[in-house]
Amino acid sequence: MFKGSNVALVTPFKDNKLDEESYIKLINFHLENGTHGLVPAGTTGESPTLSHKEHEKVIELCINEAKGKIPVIAGTGSNSTEEAINLTKHAEKAGADGALVVTPYYNKPTQEGLYQHYKAINDNCGIPIIVYNIPGRSVIDVSVDTMARMFELKNIAGVKDATGILERVDQHKNKMGSEFIQLTGEDGLAFEYNKRGGVGCISVTANVAPKLCSEMQSLSTSGDQDKISQAEKIDASLQPLHKSLFIESNPSPVKYAAKLLNLCDDAVRLPLVKIMDTTKQEVEKALKIAKLINE
Repeated sequence: MFKGSNVALVTPFKDNKLDEESYIKLINFHLENGTHGLVPAGTTGESPTLSHKEHEKVIELCINEAKGKIPVIAGTGSNSTEEAINLTKHAEKAGADGALVVTPYYNKPTQEGLYQHYKAINDNCGIPIIVYNIPGRSVIDVSVDTMARMFELKNIAGVKDATGILERVDQHKNKMGSEFIQLTGEDGLAFEYNKRGGVGCISVTANVAPKLCSEMQSLSTSGDQDKISQAEKIDASLQPLHKSLFIESNPSPVKYAAKLLNLCDDAVRLPLVKIMDTTKQEVEKALKIAKLINE
């Protein structure tokens, strides 16, 4: 259902307000360049600083503009279970194909608390849920056993794994089989993740390199060794870009890259700030290596 290159969409701002014109332009940029799925209102979309009204608007605009051409996985997570339920119900009503639900941050729930959080969301919605496991931001890590327990629920479909632990692909597959959708949240590991049995990525880099990211994904899961070799070459050309986009806190670097490509402004909301000049140089260098801008 969900596979390939799914872009974690940035949310463009103008005068600290949602820039709808640039946002719609971005969505069409992805439709034209082979992106396999759209993920609005996630961390890269600065969901922590979107108002509830803006959060809902970003999801609605994305669904309406995509027009069913590619799946929309709406970011609906929160460290408040009730809020996550309400956001997921809204996304379902708006027509989202799935929901990306991050593990509760700051609260530090136990494994049982994690299970009950996702069960409550599962029980109140009717669309597939992708569990976003990102210990680096949420502190907690969903164990393989807890993930397997969640997968028994009717709407839990898979994981966006940002643990950086490649062995998780094998562990999840051995425990839950190939029907469990495994997407990485680590651009730099996307090729290796697929080699182990993953089916795609929810990508920051795809914001500015949609064609390369989608081609790499399609080739890497083709089963054809020549195509897999091509995918490896694309992956190598993207590695400097992956690294540069995380020198400072996401999405500040990728928004600067998007500005260089005339996609949107690089404005971010506090407590995020625009990137330093030294980081700008690294982003520009990486874009040149990937041949996304001229030398």
